[in-house]
Amino acid sequence: QVQLVESGGGLVQTGESLTLSCAASGIFLRISDMGWYRQAPGKQRELVAIIDSGYMTKYAESLRGRATISRDNAKNTVYLRMNSLKPADTAVYYCYANLELSSWGESNDYWGQGTQVTVSS
Repeated sequence: QVQLVESGGGLVQTGESLTLSCAASGIFLRISDMGWYRQAPGKQRELVAIIDSGYMTKYAESLRGRATISRDNAKNTVYLRMNSLKPADTAVYYCYANLELSSWGESNDYWGQGTQVTVSS
């Protein structure tokens, strides 16, 4: 059974930084894309940042220049470093990963349980 376990959320003040981590565990061949989405109250889930197996990255415009996504394939872990946090960044942050499950191309998307990030003004 595949699991994505997030850590690093919490309460911070405006302007502070935070690093989220997400580790994938279970049986799979390799990890393709890994990333982070977030959902604020009353809003749809939106992409925050994503990194593919070739380390290409994509960021939400609202976080460009304030966030850095990275991955450690040896640890099956993705990280999200966010700087200069604003109250508008308050949301539940969800880890995402697309995992290859078999040598014949079977893959699935997986989600973490979510971690709350609250930025106080």
